[in-house]
Amino acid sequence: MKQDSTRNTSYTVDCEDYVHVVKFNPFDSGDSCSLIAYGGNNYVVVGTCRFQEEDAEVEGMQYKTLRTFHHGIRVDAIAWSPETRLDTIPPQIRFCTAASDRKLRLFTSDLQDKNEFKTFDGHSDYINDLVFAPSKGQEIASVSDDHTCRVWDLEGNEKAHFVLPSPGMSVCWHPEEAFKLMVAEKNGTIRFYDLITQQAILSLECEQTPLMSADWCFKNTLKIGAVAGSDWLIWDITRSSYPQDKRPVHVDRARLFRWSRVNENLFATTGYPGKTTTQLLVHHLGHPQPILTGTAAVGSGLTWHRTLPLCAVGGDHKIFFWVTEM
Repeated sequence: MKQDSTRNTSYTVDCEDYVHVVKFNPFDSGDSCSLIAYGGNNYVVVGTCRFQEEDAEVEGMQYKTLRTFHHGIRVDAIAWSPETRLDTIPPQIRFCTAASDRKLRLFTSDLQDKNEFKTFDGHSDYINDLVFAPSKGQEIASVSDDHTCRVWDLEGNEKAHFVLPSPGMSVCWHPEEAFKLMVAEKNGTIRFYDLITQQAILSLECEQTPLMSADWCFKNTLKIGAVAGSDWLIWDITRSSYPQDKRPVHVDRARLFRWSRVNENLFATTGYPGKTTTQLLVHHLGHPQPILTGTAAVGSGLTWHRTLPLCAVGGDHKIFFWVTEM
């Protein structure tokens, strides 16, 4: 685990394959280390990270692989379950993946003998995003190019089905809003659904397309962020259905938007994976310019640490980590 100054990354982890997606566990797993999962062309690796920013005894970063799960097909998205615990005997690891064959796979492991997975069938096109119910983790929501958002139980039964006017790009489930689901569509509309009545209750408009990614601010449930075209956009849902703030940031088109877990004014965006490098930009709403610019050889995926202002991007045989100022 070395500090890598050539691409101004704070740390890198070497991987055996191209990393298509990387995801820190956003839930407390009962351990001092952070869980991270990353997906390649046919496997998912689950590991732990510890950083000098949180532990003075660590030099730089410590990374350890806990288990490699055979997946058999390219991994496109990963969601962690809040039921994942490292402080139980035996430990429980649970996560769900979306793959290029339009299926969801739910993995459960005790990191020893028990390694199970279930396949969920139903989507008829590419799945763009998925998320676990944040309180008990008994349901999973997914959105797809097939113009649907679906909610599943852990047996793979469909519990709810929302028909969308355009492809679903992002789906978010906020811990403080357990009965609402946020769905962002490619046509630039972000809708909130009431899961009890299964009706749309609020919508936001980008007024530009294509919307590629949106996120619900963890620290402030009234803030929504997205990237559409080459811009980032921010809404305060109490004020207007149109963005309060927007800025062009990526020349070639923006790809992903993720709020920091520790500061409601901090977020990151990535550009489209280009021919050689992709650009990561970290923004603070109090600053007119990005506060950090990072490049990664063909990067993909974007995730924030649960308790540190630190984000990670996958790439060619590597995961890149950047530490930013609050």
